[in-house]
Amino acid sequence: MNPLLQPSELPYQLPPFAEIKSEHYLPAFDTALDDHDAEISAIVTNPEEPSWENTVEALEKSGQALARVANVFFNLNGTDASEEFDKISAAILPKLSAHEDAVYQNEQLYARIKSVTPPADEESQRLHEQLLRAFRRRGADLTATEKQQLSEYNQRLAVLGEEFRKNLLSDTTKLAVSLSEDELAGFSDSRKAAAADAANALGREGYVIPLELPTVQSEQASLDNPEARAKLYEASLARGTANAEVALEMVRLRAQRAELLGYANHAEYVLEEETAKTPEAVRKLLHGLAPAAATNAQQEYKLISEDNEVEAADWSYYESKIRARDYALDEDQLRQYFPLESVLVNGVFYAANLLYGITVEPRDDLAGYHEDVKVWEVKESDGTGIGLFLTDYFGRPSKRGGAWMSSFVDQSRLLGTKPVIINVMGITKTENPLLTLDEVTTLFHEFGHALHGLLSDVRYPTFSGTNVPRDYVEFPSQINENWAFEPQILANYARNAQGEVIPTDLVAAIEAAKQFGQGFGTSEYLGAAIIDFAWHSLSAAQAADVTDVEAFESAALEDAGLVVDKLAPRYKTCYFNHIFGGGYSAGYYSYLWAEALDADGFDWFKEQSDMRAAGQRFRELVLSKGASKDFDAAYEQLRGRARDLTPLLTRRGLAGTEV
Repeated sequence: MNPLLQPSELPYQLPPFAEIKSEHYLPAFDTALDDHDAEISAIVTNPEEPSWENTVEALEKSGQALARVANVFFNLNGTDASEEFDKISAAILPKLSAHEDAVYQNEQLYARIKSVTPPADEESQRLHEQLLRAFRRRGADLTATEKQQLSEYNQRLAVLGEEFRKNLLSDTTKLAVSLSEDELAGFSDSRKAAAADAANALGREGYVIPLELPTVQSEQASLDNPEARAKLYEASLARGTANAEVALEMVRLRAQRAELLGYANHAEYVLEEETAKTPEAVRKLLHGLAPAAATNAQQEYKLISEDNEVEAADWSYYESKIRARDYALDEDQLRQYFPLESVLVNGVFYAANLLYGITVEPRDDLAGYHEDVKVWEVKESDGTGIGLFLTDYFGRPSKRGGAWMSSFVDQSRLLGTKPVIINVMGITKTENPLLTLDEVTTLFHEFGHALHGLLSDVRYPTFSGTNVPRDYVEFPSQINENWAFEPQILANYARNAQGEVIPTDLVAAIEAAKQFGQGFGTSEYLGAAIIDFAWHSLSAAQAADVTDVEAFESAALEDAGLVVDKLAPRYKTCYFNHIFGGGYSAGYYSYLWAEALDADGFDWFKEQSDMRAAGQRFRELVLSKGASKDFDAAYEQLRGRARDLTPLLTRRGLAGTEV
C-alpha cells in the first residue's frame, strides 16, 4: 500500500508522514499522473452534451491524487532536502511539466470549456473566464509545432529552476561561516551555543553561522568584530556562482516563450494576470520611488559613518548603534521580551482571536514530518473545526533559506476539504529562542498568509486561499504584520523570563525608530525588484545578447537612479531564489504593490471602533474569498474607495514623492 495514493484517514487529511518513505514518491507520481490522464480522457469522451457539471466541475475534481503527492513531496523537498529528493525531482519535474502542457493543450477539453455556460454566480463566472485565459496562456491556440516548442521550453525551465534551487542550497550549506570564539564578540551565551550546535550539525569544529537568504545577514548587526562581519557578508555574496549561466538561460527561455505566446516579454506575460495589469504601471512605481529612496539611504550612511569607517558589511551594525544611541533601542535587551512561544501563542494567535474569533490549540496527538514540527488545530468560536496549522520554525542544514507559507490540503466546498496549512522559518534553535524585531514581524507576516489559507471559504479549489495574483497575495500577510506592535497585543506577549511586560520606554523606542533605516531597507528591496523586472522586460533578442550578469545588474540599477555606495540589493541574480527558484519572476515588485493596500487598509482598521467587527468584515471580503471575487472591487468595498498611496509613502519616509 502506498500511503500517498489515497486520502489520509487522519483529521483533515493530514498526511501520514510516519508511513511515507522516499521510495513511495516516484511510483505515486506515476500512478497519479496516469489517473489524472484517465480523468481528463473521461471528460473529453463523455458522450453527453458538455455542461458545467460534466466539464468544468469534473475538471476541478480531477487530479486530487496528483495534488496530494505533489503537496507532500514539494513541501518536504523545501524543508528537508536530500540527494534522494534531488534525484526524484530530476525525474519527475519534466514529467509534471509535460503533463500540464498536455492538459492545457487538449483541444477537445478546451472546446468543451468554451462551449459551456457558467452559472450566474460570480465565482463560477470568474472560474470560466480564468480557465479560458489559462488555456490560451498555456498554448491551446497554438499550432501543433508551436505547442511542441512551448512544451520543450516549459520542461527545460522546470529542470533549470530545480537546478538553481539545488545549487543555492549547496552553496548556502558549504559557505556557512566558521568563526573563532573571539570573533563571536557581541553574541549572547545562548547564541554562541547555537553557533556551536550549527558547527556540530555540519561536522565542523568550533562555531558556525548558517547563511540566510538575503544579502545582508541578520547577525551582522550583532557581531562586534569587523572581520567577522566581513566574512559573513562576503560568503553571502559568493553564493550561486554556478547559477549565473542557469539564470541567463532561464531569462532567454522565458522571453522566447512569451514571444511564442504573443507577448512582448515575460513581464507582459506575467502582468496580464496581476492586479498591476501592465509593465508600465510597475516600472512607474519602482523607478518613481528609487531616486528618493537612494537619497534617504545616502543620508543614513552619512549619519552612521560620522565617527566610523563603514563598509558594506558594517551598515546594519552601525544602524543598531544609532538606534541604541538616538532612540534608546537596545536590540539585545529587546529580544529578551520576545520569546518564540509567547510571541506565537500570546501574540500571533491572540491577535487572530481578537480579530476573527478563532482559537488555535495544540494537537499533540498528531505528528509532523520532523521533530521540530508542531501541529495545531484552528477552530471557530463555537468549537467548529476550521483546519490544521503546522509550524516548522527552526533552521537546519537541509532546509532552504527564507520563510514561507504552504499547504498540504486546500479548502474547497466542491471537494469537501478543509485546509492543512504550514508556516516555515529558519530561526536559530536554542533552548528558549528569543526573536529579533524582524523575526517577530516575519512570524506575524507568515501567519497572515496562513489565515488566507485557513479562512478560505470558496467552492472551487482553483480559487482557494492564496491562489491569487502575486501582487495581491502579500496584502493579507503584510496587513497582519501591523498587529505585532499594537499596544494591546504587544502587552499580551512581550514578556521576559521573569514575566515582566516590555517597558513603555522600549515600546516608545520601537515606534520612534520606525522610519530610521527606511532609506536602506527601501533601497535594498527596490534594488532586487528592479533587477527582477529588468531581466524579465527583455525581448528574446535582447536576452540573447546579455552575457555578463553583474554588468546587467549595475546598468539596471543605474537606469532606475538607484546607485548607493556600500549598499547591495536584497537579492542578487545568482541567489535570487524568489524569481529563479520560486514563482516570483517579474513579480518581486508585488511586496511593495501590496504594501500600498496594507498601509491604506491598516489605516481603515485603525479608524474602526470595533476591532472584532472590523476583523469579521476583512475576513468576509478578503480572507475568505481567495480569488473568487474581483480584487479591486473587494478592496474598494472594504475601504469605501480605491487605494491611496499616501500612507505607504509616509511609512517609507518618502512623503511627497511623485509616483
